[in-house]
Amino acid sequence: MSLHVTGMIWARPTSDLDVQEGPAFQPDFINRITRLHEEAGFDRVLAGYWTNAADGFLVVAQAATAVRKLNFLLAHRPGFVSPTLAARKLATLDHLTGGRLALHVISGGEDIDQRKDGDHEGHEARYRRTDEFLDILRRIWTAKGPIDHSGEFYRFEQAFSDIRPVQKPYLPIFFGGASDIALRVAARHADVYALFGEPLAETRTMLDRVRAASQADHVPAFSWSNRPIIAATEKQAWEKAHEYRRRAVAKLEANGTQGLIAAGQAVNSQRLVALSQRGEVLDERLWTAMAGVLGGRGNSTALVGTAEQVARSLLRYRSLGVSHFILRGWDPLPDVAQYGWELIPLLRELAKAEDLGRVSVSLHTAAA
Repeated sequence: MSLHVTGMIWARPTSDLDVQEGPAFQPDFINRITRLHEEAGFDRVLAGYWTNAADGFLVVAQAATAVRKLNFLLAHRPGFVSPTLAARKLATLDHLTGGRLALHVISGGEDIDQRKDGDHEGHEARYRRTDEFLDILRRIWTAKGPIDHSGEFYRFEQAFSDIRPVQKPYLPIFFGGASDIALRVAARHADVYALFGEPLAETRTMLDRVRAASQADHVPAFSWSNRPIIAATEKQAWEKAHEYRRRAVAKLEANGTQGLIAAGQAVNSQRLVALSQRGEVLDERLWTAMAGVLGGRGNSTALVGTAEQVARSLLRYRSLGVSHFILRGWDPLPDVAQYGWELIPLLRELAKAEDLGRVSVSLHTAAA
């Protein structure tokens, strides 16, 4: 099975542990964190979507000037840009990156957050809109002539795009969401289905749900997100984790937040907070405490241990069928460098050994 490792970039220094200062868009920082991911051996970086942050299209465009091999994953919320225009913007950005762009579709799990950008549709309607949006994107990218459309959310006449993605017939689509309607939309459109960092049993259940909702000829690959905390010894890793929690709580207090952040409306966030209430450590080293601090936002569980312990834990998810891992740190720049030196090479080495072992067993069984 293939193995893909994705990191994360921002338009400025960002941390859940410390109050950050400085301009909201810092090109030098974008270049630095992007280059660091390429040097660390990541396959791809995700540029996220926040209602208060710099535009992800332009963050990726800036980042693409800094590296030659690294791929990009752009988070995008349907509903704010017409799909006909989005198709042209995404195709243009795919050309700017040299065919290294994928789209991470986020329908939006929080009504309050959606309203910040003027979206008053409810949860179910947002996923129906995403379904229609993605249908239109792919029609625009492959149409041989102008097309018309009249749907629930979009209506246009004689739309056509001269610019098409470098990747044919269209960009890879990553998709997330744990609700029933999210799974139905994912089954139709997702090339990669993205899961939050849940325990093995819950992950297996989600994979089974997605597979059951998918057609036999279109079962997506799976991505699993986590924020590993590694150190030279397991004891030091847990000490580091507990210090991170102390700093995160101190930051909330410095920002005027009394107590921990409550779980939001998004199903994934609620699931992570429920895990933190069930136990601080699950599956031996899946640490849930930060999910409780942050209200389940931001893929806030962590595998804690030495690089080898964390790598072997990740491979347990790979054995379930996960082939993509979105890994980002709590202290972004040092963590990216540490992952590159200690975790990613070991993860790839152990995965290769496992694959060779499976091939050997298969050949031995066939010979017998």
